[in-house]
Formats: sequence, C-alpha cells, structure tokens
Amino acid sequence: MKSIAYALFILSIASQVSYAANKNVATVNGKPISQATYDAYIKYKQAKIPGFDPSQNKQAVIYELVGRELMYQDALNKKFDKDPDVIDQIAQQRINLLIKYAIKEATKDKQITDAEMKEEYDTQIKQANLKEYKARHILVKTEEEATKIIGQLEKNKPFAELAKAYSIGPTGKNGGELGWFNTSQMVPTFAQAVTELNKGNYTKKPVQTKFGWHVILLEDTRKREPPTYESVKRNLALILQNKRVKQYIDQLRKNADIKITK
Repeated sequence: MKSIAYALFILSIASQVSYAANKNVATVNGKPISQATYDAYIKYKQAKIPGFDPSQNKQAVIYELVGRELMYQDALNKKFDKDPDVIDQIAQQRINLLIKYAIKEATKDKQITDAEMKEEYDTQIKQANLKEYKARHILVKTEEEATKIIGQLEKNKPFAELAKAYSIGPTGKNGGELGWFNTSQMVPTFAQAVTELNKGNYTKKPVQTKFGWHVILLEDTRKREPPTYESVKRNLALILQNKRVKQYIDQLRKNADIKITK
C-alpha cells in the first residue's frame, strides 16, 4: 500500500509540473499565450537587453506579448500572410535562420583564442597604412584656372591667400586647410598626388578629380599610433569568425556540384 501511495504522490507531482509548464499566462480573443511562449520571449529579451530581470518585469512582458498577439491576429485578419512579398520575406528569414544554425554547428569546436587574435592583430598592423598627411588645396572648375594659380605660386604668392581668393571648395575660406588625413579618406587621384609630394612642395601640374581641378600643397607628414590590441579585440574576433565561415563555405563548395548559368 505504501508503494502505491508513493507512486500516486509522484504522479501528482509530475502532473503539477506538467500543468505549470503548459499553463497559459494570458488569452487574447480566446487565443492562449502559453508559459512556453512567455519563457521563450524572456530568453529573447535577456539576449537583447543586458541585465534584463524577468522577475521585475513579468507584467510588462505579458503586456508586450498581448500587444504582439493583437497585432498578429490583426495581420492574419487582413490576410497579410497571403501577400506574396510577405511569403517571400518569411522564406528568406527561414533560410537566414537555418544558415545561422549551420554556421553555429560548423564552428562550435573552433573557438577563437586570444593567441589567434593577437596574431591577427600583428598581421593587421603590418598591413595598415599608418602614415598621415597635412595638406592644403585649391579647388577650381577648370584646368586653365589651376594652371594660372600654379603660375602665381611660382612667383611666391602665399598658398593660403590664393586659396581664399580662388578656391570654390568649402575649405577655401580657411586657406585650403585640410588638416591631417589618411590617403584612404581621399579619392585615388588626389591621394596619389599627395604621396608623390615632398614636404613643403605643391603640385606642379593640376590634379583632376570628380570635384574639379586641384592644386595641392603638402605641409607635413607623420606616422599615427596604431589602435591598441584591447580596443580592437571585438573587431579581430569578427575577422577571425568570418575566416572560419569562409573555410566552412569553401569546404562545402569543394564537395558540391555547382553550375553557374549567368
């Protein structure tokens, strides 16, 4: 008898646990919002909001879920689920989600180490262009105008005064001052002209870009300090993660039958 009573007690507890797991936190127009839905939404909120405390926000979360359910029901009533664009977007989201989990599975045993990130940091620093230039320029509409300005510079006319007088660029009023910049910040032809100048010299021929014609004076150069390892760790981790994804795709590509038709 004791064993039967004990078994009934265990079944009772199991039933209560099952009920707790399956009970609803709300209903909206007769449609239940389950505890499982609530729990899943809590995980979503915790992932999106660091420090989110569900114990202090339960009613607010339920209120959000009710609002979501109301909008969902309204969307169904308006047959948005039959709209071709919506169907296509849902299909794309499904693909993206499956790809996300495929990548997660493929890279789960390839954790990024600190040693790898430091090695990647050293590689990036070696490849980085850390040289900066300080220059002025005069921007005009035609090559002829630029050539005339170069002629005045050859007669020792001050560059800044000529920039204020003739430049149509926004820096003209400041004597053509561009401040310090990296060549990657400039259009290619302008950047190349700057790198070919010696400090204190100006371009002897007009330089054309999509903005017009330039006369450029290089005032100074310097080597900027690279970013610290700690400040770019997140970017390094992303670079390494992307490399892992590329390796995963390359492996799939090797074993696939691919025919490019366009």
